[in-house]
Amino acid sequence: QVQLEESGGGSVQAGGSLRLSCVASGYSRSSRCMGWLRQVPGKEREVVAYIDSDGRTNYADSVSGRFTISKGNAENTLFLQMDSLQPEDTAVYYCAAVNGFITALQALPSVKDFYWKGQGTQVTVSS
Repeated sequence: QVQLEESGGGSVQAGGSLRLSCVASGYSRSSRCMGWLRQVPGKEREVVAYIDSDGRTNYADSVSGRFTISKGNAENTLFLQMDSLQPEDTAVYYCAAVNGFITALQALPSVKDFYWKGQGTQVTVSS
């Protein structure tokens, strides 16, 4: 059973930074294709960042150049460094994992491609 647990959310002023962390249990390290999703109340969940098992990354246009997704040295850890945060980044952020392999060299995976998702962590950016 794969379990994903996020941490690191909180409140920050516009222009600030936050770093989200995710620990995955029960997930094979050799096939780690993972990403970060976010959802604003009343809107659909969206994929903001993705990293495949080869370490290649892809980002939504709205966060490209400001967010950085990475895997930790520790097994099954995932991070999202968020810089230059803006009020429109306010959302619940979810760590998610793919069941299989999807390359990061093409379009971002869709939300439905992520088979496992965490419970989410709130990020609030004030102006």
